[in-house]
Amino acid sequence: MKLTDTFIRHVTANGKVQKHSDGGGLFLYVTPTGKKSWRLAYRFAGRQKLISLGPYPSVSLRQAREKREDAKKLLREHIDPSEARRQAREAAAEAARNSFEDVAREWYAKYSGQWTNAYKQAVIRILEENLFPHIGKRPINAITPKELLAAIRRVEERGALTIAHKALRDTGRIFRYAVVTGRAEHDIAADLRGALAPTANGHHAAITEPAAVGELLSKVYAYEGNFFISRALRLAPLVFVRANELIRAEWTEIDLEAAEWRIPAERMKMKQIHIVPLSRQALAIFRELHKKSGGGQFVFPGNRAGNDGPMYRGGPLRVLRQIGCATGEHTFHGFRSMASTLLNELGYNADWIERQLAHCERNGVRAAYNYAEYLPERRRMVQDYADYLDRLRLSSDSAGVEKQADETEDISREMDTTVAIGKIDENAQITEKDTGWSEAYREKLRAAGYDGMDIMRAWYG
Repeated sequence: MKLTDTFIRHVTANGKVQKHSDGGGLFLYVTPTGKKSWRLAYRFAGRQKLISLGPYPSVSLRQAREKREDAKKLLREHIDPSEARRQAREAAAEAARNSFEDVAREWYAKYSGQWTNAYKQAVIRILEENLFPHIGKRPINAITPKELLAAIRRVEERGALTIAHKALRDTGRIFRYAVVTGRAEHDIAADLRGALAPTANGHHAAITEPAAVGELLSKVYAYEGNFFISRALRLAPLVFVRANELIRAEWTEIDLEAAEWRIPAERMKMKQIHIVPLSRQALAIFRELHKKSGGGQFVFPGNRAGNDGPMYRGGPLRVLRQIGCATGEHTFHGFRSMASTLLNELGYNADWIERQLAHCERNGVRAAYNYAEYLPERRRMVQDYADYLDRLRLSSDSAGVEKQADETEDISREMDTTVAIGKIDENAQITEKDTGWSEAYREKLRAAGYDGMDIMRAWYG
């Protein structure tokens, strides 16, 4: 006789074990104290077996019957329900051990030893603040593209678009690691390519048009706020290292006598020692800085109470915005793009430029020995470039004065064309007092067969 809900509710303890059958091996088991649970008796491979289907009333009569039918289905497929349950429990435990956060931290521990401290901190902070709270506890192989996108969208919607792109990038690296270690089927982050809005102005916004560069440098040199920020902004165009490499510079790396800055491999993005030859202009700025911070560890020390580390790396960018560089126009990192563009346009050897930018050498063994490659050529190049930037800056300053001056005064300052051409031919040194030539006058020199660089050499010496 099949059981009913009414009968089951009225079953009470009688001091003995009770078994009330519902048919097909399913029965209600009642302990001497009256606790009730469902059990299923079945035969598999010639042996009598028994499994529990859960307590009553948590598992209702209807649910117990559904579980009985599920077990029968497994038996028809020659699968032991007890073994299937054990495997399911093990799979669930394995999934719990392979949560997104667990796999991410394992990936981080394996690969972060090759990164700089700043990059390590940036990566783990993005994971801990943006991804772990939302998908960290989920089994990595159970996460869907929709779930991942929802987590990334939260970052995008609060306006942190760059961080959203970095979060998606690092999630892809974690999923690819999970795939090769057997914890995931495929990289679901790859399914989300194009799902985020592109970052503005591509990789790093940079001013590269010579006249605009001159204007920017004039603004930088006119800034009279925080001393260390002002000197960082003046140095950035001259050394064109990465922002973190500059801000975290230590005095032990700077050789003022040799006019050389050697950044150790552990501080470089690509883990390779990097030599930065210092122009006269860069050296002068370092000497200024040495008077202020030479007794400490960092060239650019932090100025907050209790901060014995370097200054906040966001300070220079804030000042760039303050002096008129709009978001999307120029970043602190943009000084590297500026140098690359201008040096290539000026015709310098591409290998010298790439080496000076510390771009990665694909052959790791070769890179370990070639950090000093093209050093004499690079010394000349950075000095020429520093002089060129000075010319652009002074040209911008002069243009500002010329714009305010009366046209008659402008013409009266012009030298005789023949004298100017003679000065070019003699490669004579022209002082700053002689820089008041107008565009119309420079056109006369060009008409005489002299190109722009000839004029600049004559104009500024």
